[in-house]
Amino acid sequence: MSAYFPDQPAQGDSNGISRLPKDLRRQQLISNAARVFASQGYHCTTMDHIASASQVTKPVLYQHFTGKRDLYLAVLDEQIELLLTNLVSPLHGTNVNKERVKGVIEAFFNFARTNVVGYRIIFESDIQTDFAVQERIESMHTRIAEHIAYVLAPNAGMDFSEAMMTARMLTGMTQAAAHMVVGTETSAEQLALAERAVFRLAWGGISIIDEDWE
Repeated sequence: MSAYFPDQPAQGDSNGISRLPKDLRRQQLISNAARVFASQGYHCTTMDHIASASQVTKPVLYQHFTGKRDLYLAVLDEQIELLLTNLVSPLHGTNVNKERVKGVIEAFFNFARTNVVGYRIIFESDIQTDFAVQERIESMHTRIAEHIAYVLAPNAGMDFSEAMMTARMLTGMTQAAAHMVVGTETSAEQLALAERAVFRLAWGGISIIDEDWE
């Protein structure tokens, strides 16, 4: 979940207002903006809302971002990188292909469950028709598929383009399944059931691509 960074008085500041280092201030604004965008949507959010959530004046926002869209893209970039990190890790944590598939699916569901803000920003945004947003989302899907394909192709005896197509279908299935259950009143048991069902479908398909896979 995105963190909230309240201001604290800084020593030597005659106004009693903290003057955070530039990088830390930028991170504060991105984190609080993520929370506001996820709860209100892009179109209903104003820079005033984000300034209020961050306990700064609106001019401070414009010291770091050219406008609301620029800030939103920074939020989106951060959440995409976090998702990528979570999904790629299981691919390199084991040499057992079944565990790799299971790990990637678990990582996606865990991201959706534990980082609702990030999940909404990436997959449920009301600004997904924006070209820059579409470009980032497509790039994200391509990068995820590439990581999977680099592992899948040599293991399954597939050429890279076929492995890329297979990887995109697998991640698309996982995303669709998560969308059905995440953010509803679904119980933890039902979420776990959905996750297991996706794994069975994914591994059932992958395991027969190459007869040498166990």
